[in-house]
Amino acid sequence: MTADDPVHAFVPGPRATMAPTGHGPLDGLSFAVKDLFDVQGHPTTYGNPDWARTHPVAAATAPAVLALLEAGARLVGKTKTVELAFGLTGENIHHGTPVNPKAPDRFPGGSSCGSAAAVAAGLVDLALGSDTGGSVRIPASYCGVFGIRPSWGAVSLTGARALGPAFDTCGWFARSARVLRLAGDALLPPEVHSPESLGPVLKAQSVWINAEPATAAALLPAFEALEQVVGLGVAVRVEGFPGILDRTYEAFRCIQAQEAWATLGSWIEATKPSFGPGVGERFAAAKAMSPDKAAEGRHFRARFCQRIRAVLAGGGVFAYPTSPMPAPLLSASLAEQDAVRARSMGVTAIAGLVGLCEVSIPAGQVGGAPVGLSLVAGPGRDRALLALAERVSQAMGLEAA
Repeated sequence: MTADDPVHAFVPGPRATMAPTGHGPLDGLSFAVKDLFDVQGHPTTYGNPDWARTHPVAAATAPAVLALLEAGARLVGKTKTVELAFGLTGENIHHGTPVNPKAPDRFPGGSSCGSAAAVAAGLVDLALGSDTGGSVRIPASYCGVFGIRPSWGAVSLTGARALGPAFDTCGWFARSARVLRLAGDALLPPEVHSPESLGPVLKAQSVWINAEPATAAALLPAFEALEQVVGLGVAVRVEGFPGILDRTYEAFRCIQAQEAWATLGSWIEATKPSFGPGVGERFAAAKAMSPDKAAEGRHFRARFCQRIRAVLAGGGVFAYPTSPMPAPLLSASLAEQDAVRARSMGVTAIAGLVGLCEVSIPAGQVGGAPVGLSLVAGPGRDRALLALAERVSQAMGLEAA
C-alpha cells in the first residue's frame, strides 16, 4: 500500500494516466479503469502475470475509456481485477487483494474489486468495471457504492478482455447517483424512455426470501423510499418458474462456463498459467462442462427471457437485495465463499440471462457492513433507470452524503 493508494486498489507498477480530451458532463472528475480495458502504451494484465507476459502492451485505448476522456474526465490509473475476471470475492494473490474501505475485515467483491475499492475510498470519482455474472453489482453492494450493469450491448466492449461474451457488459461505480448518471450521459446511447415511464415497483418475493433476514430488514426503508418515488409497490411472484433462483444459477453457470472455456481455453491450455485459489478449479469445471447441460441452460434462458421481458415491457421495475448478505469475511473458507457465490449468482443471473439493466444503491448496513438494493428495468431503459436511482437516492438523503 502507498499513501496515494491506501486500499491497494491500483495495479502494481507505473500508473496509466491520461488527460481529458474534451469537455462535457464529467469536467473536473477523475476516473480509473479495471485492468481488462486497454489503455494505449500500457499492459492489460487481466489480473494475471502470465497473461501480461504473453500479450503485448495495448496499441489503442478502449472506446469506453475514450468516451469518459472526451466527456471531460481525467484517467488516473488502472485497477485490480480477479484473474481473468472469473470470481466474485475480489481476491488476487498475484497483485494483492484490495481492501474493502467500508468493511476492512471483509472481501471487496469481484471481479471489479479495485474499481469498487478506489471509488469507495474516495481515490477517484468514478471507475469502469465489467459485469458478467455480478462483477460490478456485487462489489458495489459489498463496498457501499453505486454501481450499474447496463443493458447487454449498450456500451462498447471493444478493447476489453472477454470472459462470457453473451453476458459481458461494461459497468461503472460512483459514490453518488448523480455522478453515476453523468457517466451514463457519456457512455450510453440515446433512448426514448423518460424517467417517468418506469413503474410500478415489483417486489420479487423469491429474491427477498433468498436474502438473509437481517439483509432484507436493512433494505426495507430503501424499498419504502422507492415506493414513495414511483408509487405503491406490488409484491409479486412474477418469475413463473418453481425454484427460480436455483434454476437461474444453474442455467447461467452452464452457459457461462461453456463460453469462458471457448473464449480462454486455448490460451490456458497453451500457457498453463499460474492461478490463485479457486480460479483454476473454475476453469477446469468450465472445460468439463457438458454440452447437453449448456444446451439445457440456453433453452431455459430463452423461456425465462420471454417471461421476464414481458413483465417489464410496460416499465415495471424489480427491486430486491443486490446480494443476499454482506461481503464474506476474509477468513471465510473456499467452501464458504463458493456457497455465497452460488446463492448470490442466482440473483445476479436474472439480469444476466435477460440482458436487463440494473443499478445497485448503497441502501443499508448489516453489522456495520454495506448491503445494496437493486433496481432492475427492461433492456434499453438504462438512462431512465439511472434517473430513477438518483431520485430514490435523494429521497433517502444519500446525495447529500
